[in-house]
Amino acid sequence: MTSEPTPFEQPCPIRDVLDRIGDQWSLLVLEALSEQTWRFNTLQREIGDVSKQMLSKTLRRLEQDGFVTRTIYPEVPPRVEYALTDLGRSFMEPLNILINWADVHHLAIVESRRACRE
Repeated sequence: MTSEPTPFEQPCPIRDVLDRIGDQWSLLVLEALSEQTWRFNTLQREIGDVSKQMLSKTLRRLEQDGFVTRTIYPEVPPRVEYALTDLGRSFMEPLNILINWADVHHLAIVESRRACRE
């Protein structure tokens, strides 16, 4: 009989988390939601260049992992808002450090890539 593995039987926790948030859109969604709560269409416009299907899939995964909360208001038509959870807000601290590092070092990385092609 096989049972579901416990979290400690999963692969490396770092790889597990980075695989989920390291896709093309998750970090952009988290960064946008760090500023405020957004409705779906407004969030899509804020991020830009993401399809409705991909944004929906990304939000669903972030909600499953506990980074994002989805609140449905009983109105006509229904209003749905997305916001960061406490876990999502705590993730923004190291993410902002990474974003700042990337801003500072991006030019050096681009120059290094260019030098390797020559």
